Amino acid sequence: MNGTLDKARVLAKEIAEGLSASKGHSETVVCPPFVYLAAVAEAIRGTRLRLGAQNASEREAGAFTGEIGVEMLADFYCRYALVGHSERRAHYAESDAMVAAKFQRLLGTGVTPILCVGETLKEREAGETEAVVARQLDVVMERVDGANLNKGVVAYEPVWAIGTGRTASPEQANEVHAFIRKRVSEHNSEAAAGMRILYGGSVKSSNCEAIFQMPDIDGGLIGGASLKADEFLEICQAAG
Repeated sequence: MNGTLDKARVLAKEIAEGLSASKGHSETVVCPPFVYLAAVAEAIRGTRLRLGAQNASEREAGAFTGEIGVEMLADFYCRYALVGHSERRAHYAESDAMVAAKFQRLLGTGVTPILCVGETLKEREAGETEAVVARQLDVVMERVDGANLNKGVVAYEPVWAIGTGRTASPEQANEVHAFIRKRVSEHNSEAAAGMRILYGGSVKSSNCEAIFQMPDIDGGLIGGASLKADEFLEICQAAG
């Protein structure tokens, strides 16, 4: 929940222009607040930058005041939407079941869900990282058949490393990514091989290269560093 209309337009335009001048080939998506989707869609029209949303409702159209339906996102050419971000889980009581329903609903309408999973500091210190991530994944895999599973994206975001300046080491992050791929493989090996798994935990230009070199890390879910075009473009270049 950052920025103003003018800042959103300028930031999106700067990122789009920077990508057009870049030799990198990474797929790049920006997810502005809902009220700026139209402005950002216009600012990036005709560029290689793609549009996503920060959330989506699991419901169909109806009496759900304040919610944003998936079909509404598609009207603004959104190709992606985040589901289950740690802040949604923590501050708005989004359950694993609700997140799984959102993932399934997005797949059914052609918008790619980016499923966020991850553990808190308390859970990590208790040795519960794999159990927490497995629980969050399993609920989704129970609802989505293997053939469609890798049409979505998974983002591992250790909650203790978001906005704190702390980050998992590349090796620590890759361990969890490898676990995620293995867990998905137990459900469907083909889906696991093709699934993109992103890392999101205080990724910035100074640490992204080492993170992206890890074998099971396919890209980043960037938070604070995405609010500065130059910083974000450096990360995109490293990913490409």
